[in-house]
Amino acid sequence: MLARVVTFAIDGIDPRPVWVEVDIRPGLPTFRVVGLADAAVREARERVRAAILNSDFEFPARRITANLAPADLRKIGPGFDAALAVGLLAASGQCSVDALDRWAVFGELSLTGTVRPCRGVLAVAEGARRAGVAGLVVPRERAGEAALVDGLEVAGVDDLRGIAALLNGGEVPPPPVPAPASPAAAVQDAPDLADVRGHELPLRALEIAAAGGHNLLLEGPPGSGKTMLARRLPALLPSLTRAEALEVTRIYSVAGIGHSGGLAVSRPFRAPHHTVSPAGLVGGGRPPAAGEATFAHHGVLFLDELSEFSRPSLEALRQPIEDGEVVIVRGQQALRFPTRFTLVAATNPCPCGFAGSERACRCGEHELARHRRRLSGPLLDRIDLLVTVARPSAVALADPPTTSSEAVRQRVLAARERQSARLAGTAVHTNAQLDARLLRAHVQLGATARRTLAQAYDRGGLSARGHDRVLRVARTIADLADRDAVELGDVLQALALRTRETNDDAVAA
Repeated sequence: MLARVVTFAIDGIDPRPVWVEVDIRPGLPTFRVVGLADAAVREARERVRAAILNSDFEFPARRITANLAPADLRKIGPGFDAALAVGLLAASGQCSVDALDRWAVFGELSLTGTVRPCRGVLAVAEGARRAGVAGLVVPRERAGEAALVDGLEVAGVDDLRGIAALLNGGEVPPPPVPAPASPAAAVQDAPDLADVRGHELPLRALEIAAAGGHNLLLEGPPGSGKTMLARRLPALLPSLTRAEALEVTRIYSVAGIGHSGGLAVSRPFRAPHHTVSPAGLVGGGRPPAAGEATFAHHGVLFLDELSEFSRPSLEALRQPIEDGEVVIVRGQQALRFPTRFTLVAATNPCPCGFAGSERACRCGEHELARHRRRLSGPLLDRIDLLVTVARPSAVALADPPTTSSEAVRQRVLAARERQSARLAGTAVHTNAQLDARLLRAHVQLGATARRTLAQAYDRGGLSARGHDRVLRVARTIADLADRDAVELGDVLQALALRTRETNDDAVAA
């Protein structure tokens, strides 16, 4: 007898439908699994056999063949266990075959028959809804996660007996509803700008970066406050939309990190160590997996001590920054991972850290050349705001705070609302994502501003990419000022923030 069960494979971070076909024939007792299965799936034969016997079902002493179709899609992980067991029970007449058209099954089995949680339940639920499956059977611990997907009936079960009872007409258990987390609480727990003293220009740059989603480089001597400033950026950002939250939750669910079973409420903040490999930063490996750039999707990727990262790792970031995604190709497999993040980097001006400060630099020419080679021109050209963070004075350290995260966040939210209204109906949401067509449509310069920008470009200080990035930053500065028109002062300030020198006039421009 033949039975067919719907389940799903995780391909990168995307779900792919898989049909588990189980055929039982007379012959020598064997149990074969075919269909490009990895070691974890091939080992499922022993887990399924023990789970069926320990759940008081009969394991057929016949020739059993289980095919995972499509055969050219690699099947990875233990999530196919439950579907294999259900297919075997249905093919042997121990549970209803008719209900298999209505339910997809996903989960790992223990030897006792307990259905254990596994990675990627949210992705599987989204795949089930897109495939037109009416319901999804998952482990009870992950039922709340699957229930985040609208338009899909979710059944959380404890063991194999529960799945069989459901397929035989039993009552569908209601999925647990995760307690809603508060975005406001996440913002309140974040470090506050009220802790910062001095740093007028870096604070302004931080506000612009948050308002428009612009990349930011903070350069200065050790202990000047670069890391402190960068870690306060998440508190300035707007809360995730539901679509963004679902995407972030799916990424973390597939990776099996930082998982609470509920919907993500705060934007990711990832700060990998400078020893990270290119594969760890942008994704890769065998099988290909997401990297830190994808885990920072819709959030912030913070690279502290930028000059200490390896050159291959930094150069690997160029495509993810520009395209908002990275394509990993391994053999005949090509996977796309989203990487729409805000890059914030901090670096010392030289290996000893004191070039351009009150203390004398002790670096030799060879060390300075090596430092400059690490920070390549193409990478720096993709960063919108290049700001020097000077050591605050003793007077500034004793002064009261000049602002707070809440005050800046309100201005950021107002600027983001202006962008959302202006870009409604397009695929982009922030000024940093504007392509050439949208840039021409939404950034109209006066004659003086246009001439000033042209002069800066003709002097060779800007590339064509840098020219457009200045326009995007100028558009954000105008949004923060609640203006429709981009004025000369906006362009001047954007130009000043693309230099790697301290320029106090940039704040007043």
